[in-house]
Amino acid sequence: MIAAIDTSHHRHFLDALTVKIAGYVLFSVIVGTLLGWLASRGGLKPLTAMKARAESLSAHRLGERMPVESVPKEMRELAQSLNDMLDRLQRDFDRLSAFSSDLAHEMRTPVSNLLTAAQVTLAQSRSSADYRNSLATLSEELQRLARTISDMLFLAKTENLHALPSRDHVDLVTESSAVVEFYEAIASEKGLTIKVSGEGAVSGDRLMIRRAISNLLSNAVRHARPKTTVSIRVEASNELVRLALTNSGDEIASAAQAALFDRFVRLSPGRSRGEEDGVGLGLPITKAIMRAHKGDVKVRSGAGVNTFSLEFSIR
Repeated sequence: MIAAIDTSHHRHFLDALTVKIAGYVLFSVIVGTLLGWLASRGGLKPLTAMKARAESLSAHRLGERMPVESVPKEMRELAQSLNDMLDRLQRDFDRLSAFSSDLAHEMRTPVSNLLTAAQVTLAQSRSSADYRNSLATLSEELQRLARTISDMLFLAKTENLHALPSRDHVDLVTESSAVVEFYEAIASEKGLTIKVSGEGAVSGDRLMIRRAISNLLSNAVRHARPKTTVSIRVEASNELVRLALTNSGDEIASAAQAALFDRFVRLSPGRSRGEEDGVGLGLPITKAIMRAHKGDVKVRSGAGVNTFSLEFSIR
């Protein structure tokens, strides 16, 4: 016995259900994709704003910063890091611009002197003695210019130093005594007495540390009152080793103390330039040397006594 049942309406139902499910799936995919695109676009909007800010930056527009407060908290650290980077770049760019301006101003004087001396010499025939005097003047200005260029190159190299050229055990009293021997003749002309005392040693580049001491001693001897004492005192503690150089001289105003370590700054900018006068690079070089040694240089002035200190951290 054979029984048969018509299932055509079931097949039509299943076919219709399949079509509907496929339509729902397709619709869900389209809607999901659209919503995902909208969500990602909204989520990336802060990055788009940051990209626009970054593209607007230039040498003349370094003041733009990323919108830290208007971005999601997940991106605030990134925005703040970028702002910190831009702050460092702006500071370095400002320093470079100021250095270029100061350099052009400082080079103008010796170059103008050289040009004037050469033009005056060539203006008319002169005796051999006059020519020798003119060449001596030219040689003097060229030597000053060469020293300035050498100091600027050393300063640029030291400020961008990532590691010390060498590292030795440096006894500060021994190095100070060696530097004092070089300045004894100059000090004796002013009736100065230079004393070195204390004890302390650091790890660093011997030549750079000696140059830092020499720069401070040179200024101390130059600006000390005649027939006074210039003292160098070395002290060591658990945290740092300090070399303090003290002289008796004109008090340095508090407002001027911070500017002493800027390039081409002199304690008495209005005075005439003599053979012994520098170009204002000694203290900036000293500060750069101390930074390379993870230390610092400080100044204290009052009651006619000036003290410059080299502080080396021993941590």
